[in-house]
Amino acid sequence: MENAFDLIVIGGGINGAGVARDAAGRGLKVALVERDDLAAHTSSASSKLVHGGIRYLEQYEFSLVRKALKEREVLLHIAPHIVWPMRFVLPHDARLRPAWMIRIGLLLYDWLDMRRSLPGSKGVRLDRPPFAGLLAGDYTRGFEYSDCWVDDARLVVLNAVDAKAHGATILTRHACVGIARDGDLWRVAVRGDGEDFTLTARAVVNAAGPWVEQVMALTGSAMASSAPAGHVVRLVKGSHIVVPRIHDLDRAFIFQNDDRRIVFALPYEQDFTLIGTTDADPPPLSEMGEVAISDGETDYLIDVANRHFAKAIDRSDIVWTYAGVRSLYDDGSTDAADVTRNYVLKHDGGGDVPQAVHIIGGKITTYRRLAEDVLALLAPEIDAGRGDWTADSPLPGGTIGAGGPSAYAAVLASQYPALPPAMLARYARSYGSASNAILGDAKRPSDLGQHFGADLYEAEVQHLIDNEFARTADDVLWRRTKLGLRLSAGEVERLGDHIAGALAQIRRPAAP
Repeated sequence: MENAFDLIVIGGGINGAGVARDAAGRGLKVALVERDDLAAHTSSASSKLVHGGIRYLEQYEFSLVRKALKEREVLLHIAPHIVWPMRFVLPHDARLRPAWMIRIGLLLYDWLDMRRSLPGSKGVRLDRPPFAGLLAGDYTRGFEYSDCWVDDARLVVLNAVDAKAHGATILTRHACVGIARDGDLWRVAVRGDGEDFTLTARAVVNAAGPWVEQVMALTGSAMASSAPAGHVVRLVKGSHIVVPRIHDLDRAFIFQNDDRRIVFALPYEQDFTLIGTTDADPPPLSEMGEVAISDGETDYLIDVANRHFAKAIDRSDIVWTYAGVRSLYDDGSTDAADVTRNYVLKHDGGGDVPQAVHIIGGKITTYRRLAEDVLALLAPEIDAGRGDWTADSPLPGGTIGAGGPSAYAAVLASQYPALPPAMLARYARSYGSASNAILGDAKRPSDLGQHFGADLYEAEVQHLIDNEFARTADDVLWRRTKLGLRLSAGEVERLGDHIAGALAQIRRPAAP
């Protein structure tokens, strides 16, 4: 590997992968350095939404909502296999907000979405079909509006895959352990695969998420300690629970609560309901360890679900939990739920001094626009030779045509009539038009190699190793797919052994 680059991106979450893709597609020589797997932390721990953020209207963040709604349309266009339209139902609780206020807010939400391709908002009766009997209490009135669901971790991975296709070097399981200026270059010390080495670049992008201030300090940025309280970053923890599906409708629900927070209940992976998120202050980063849901957060989400749904749940129903910590710009808000979700870019250097851009905050929906803004900051010193391009270029697998994943699943079914329809539907939602690269000329499931459980076969696992940077069973089961919900402990162990063997085979020197 040549070690000289135009740009080094530190962090393999959605912002880092998005910047790497954009920069590589402009012709820049790019390296992305991530100490763990892609999307291993914050970017796989979201509520799985591409949305404008209707609750941000109450915080008067109209520009953020409009920008996010515009990006929602872009992502529907470039990634229709992993970004799907969804209708959201908001039951009306007169104790919290008057109906006229919610209706005006939804009309504003519709109006801000000036390029809307999704249905607008409307009022609904919750005491009539299809909602009758679904909710607890005496809800009779509600509202319905459109937003989108996203496979968050796959969005990260596909950006990295496309970055590599445009020439980027993607270094997962490689930690940045030092950064130093050397004349008009950065020297970035990297540790991984049992060796230490140094990369050089004319610019560095700090996309380290919760660790953004630590990377700031490595670069020598004065901004790491320039805020009045010594921080420019506010860390907020969000947690979720997954339970067997509570209802059969294809709608998501959004619940208002007395503490002014909102909780989503989303149809998830066909057989489940995803409930979240919380907004909590996490422990200090140095004490955090592996981020996990707390007992208090679990009780909070169960209580919210049981106050709204007629079908009650308890702890024994929970099949999976996950939690993540996001870095937000510290705007001084006392309540974690009120901290701005807009991103802030801090810029060091320029001229004869190598550039560094530090990304603070942001949300999955606006990652692509953020990447464009980062490249605009770097442009005076790094001539890319190509302007903005990602809004019109589909992500890998995104050329599935009209009709979305359901229609493409029918296309796959016509090509592979002996393969299980549920499996082909999952391929359409995960791999889209790249499905044929995995399925090849398979006539029956056994043609796909070893079976690991559910509908996971060797051909798919090998594809994820060869093309999507997967290195462990968790990479496959919880980020590239969500089949961790369906495999037994023994099946997971067998998969892990197979992956370890496959990687050993790749690393084994060829015989002379």
